[in-house]
Amino acid sequence: MKNQTVSVSFMLLGILFCVCLIAANLLEAKVVQVGAISITAGFIVFPVSYILNDCIAEVWGFRKARLIIWAGFAMNFFVILLAQAAVALPAAPFWNGDEHFNFVFGLAPRIAFASLTAFLVGSFINAYVMSRMKLASNGKNFSARAIVSTLFGESADSLIFFPIAFGGLIPFNELIKMMIVQAVAKTLYEIVVLPVTIRVVRYVKKVDGSDVYDTNVSYNILKVKEI
Repeated sequence: MKNQTVSVSFMLLGILFCVCLIAANLLEAKVVQVGAISITAGFIVFPVSYILNDCIAEVWGFRKARLIIWAGFAMNFFVILLAQAAVALPAAPFWNGDEHFNFVFGLAPRIAFASLTAFLVGSFINAYVMSRMKLASNGKNFSARAIVSTLFGESADSLIFFPIAFGGLIPFNELIKMMIVQAVAKTLYEIVVLPVTIRVVRYVKKVDGSDVYDTNVSYNILKVKEI
């Protein structure tokens, strides 16, 4: 019988990945102004999920990345269901925060659909590019692979998320600007923290003893049981 156990390192990075996605999903409800640039507050944490995706795909390969991506999707969906149940519950007459609570979580269905769809597409593109480039480079040039995969993944994410989440709510020109800015800014985020990412990957490879090359892997995103 094939061994389908996972290591502590994989479990911890997977948990952190899911937490970052849930936090980003909640923070995306707020649009903030930084100088002349408008971005969503999810920018604080969302790029971390792509860095973790890079680490998982690099160390354990596409199969494990696929498992974690779907786990993140499931956890996000579960939190959204709980939030909608909370919104539907009647507020206590003495509590004055109902309007603000419902404003944040009332936006959740649309933002959540946009976020989950964009997340799935962007994350799988990110993992796929990392996997294929690792094979093509024979495991060399991790920095280039991390940056290129993030650029592809984040671009796809932004192209899907913003039109669905904010179409009709934000002027079209501002929407296009936000899409470009977020994709570029998140990639720059990856570049800035790349020294940390490299050290984390090296450490995990050493501790876990894993450095997977996806020579015989199916890139079918539905084959979750293949880990």
